[in-house]
Amino acid sequence: MALSPTPRALFFDVFGTCLDWRTTVVRELEAQAHVALNSATASLASRVRLTASDMTTERWGSFAQQWRDGYKKFTRQLASDPTMPWKSVDEHHLESLKQLVNDWQIGGLWNDEELRAISLIWHRLEPWADSSLGVSMLNKLFYTCTLSNGNLSLLDDLRTYSTIPFTHIFSAELFGTYKPSPRVYLGAAERLQLPPSECVMVAAHLNDLKAAKENGLRAVYVERPGEEDWTRDDVEKARQDGWVDLWISTGNGCQGFITVAEKLGIELNAADQSRRLSTSAPAGSS
Repeated sequence: MALSPTPRALFFDVFGTCLDWRTTVVRELEAQAHVALNSATASLASRVRLTASDMTTERWGSFAQQWRDGYKKFTRQLASDPTMPWKSVDEHHLESLKQLVNDWQIGGLWNDEELRAISLIWHRLEPWADSSLGVSMLNKLFYTCTLSNGNLSLLDDLRTYSTIPFTHIFSAELFGTYKPSPRVYLGAAERLQLPPSECVMVAAHLNDLKAAKENGLRAVYVERPGEEDWTRDDVEKARQDGWVDLWISTGNGCQGFITVAEKLGIELNAADQSRRLSTSAPAGSS
């Protein structure tokens, strides 16, 4: 047993930890650009058509990363300044997308209705290969709860779309702020009527885990490609210092949440084993 005493609840970061947002969002942006550029009815300015036509998968990846980085900046600002008016992640995603298309000089590629539809791609993110089975296994011993900055309707759609069987949907929206505010971590524990010490934050981001630890939760780090904002040296120092209670690396047979479940003493039954064999790629592949 890697965590002692045994916890009762696992709180999951969602974007990047449970779901491969990058692949999903880049694919959607490329597809919708292709639709717009090949539409028989769209009237696009020559400059916009030229710029959009030159967008490679790599450049759409940079666009998507800026979209994601804007979300991180927005949630940090609201968490640190309680005087800021509340805005949902859905609202932010749409506003940010509108700004980005102008910044990238492709404003007019999509109309307002199309921009809104594209902004909702965050409701339809593909899960990592291990996410659904891993959480299903963990449900045998623990509450499994989202603890994300995403709004409740977004998270509910993601649970349905991804088929990850979380037992509870918790959003920072419930607490009127965003992570890393203590109100989010402590509020989630209180909702389950548990002390923080019986709760674990599961994330692919050390800053999320650091904030959870500072509020009495324990920490499980699951490496996912491209998700860590900390430098390699800082990551290595965190590992050496041992303040993460359980560290799941990529490679060496590790399979994300499936490995978390095994480390926490959950054995695969025959049905689990069959599903595991059908999981073609380990967590961390894309």
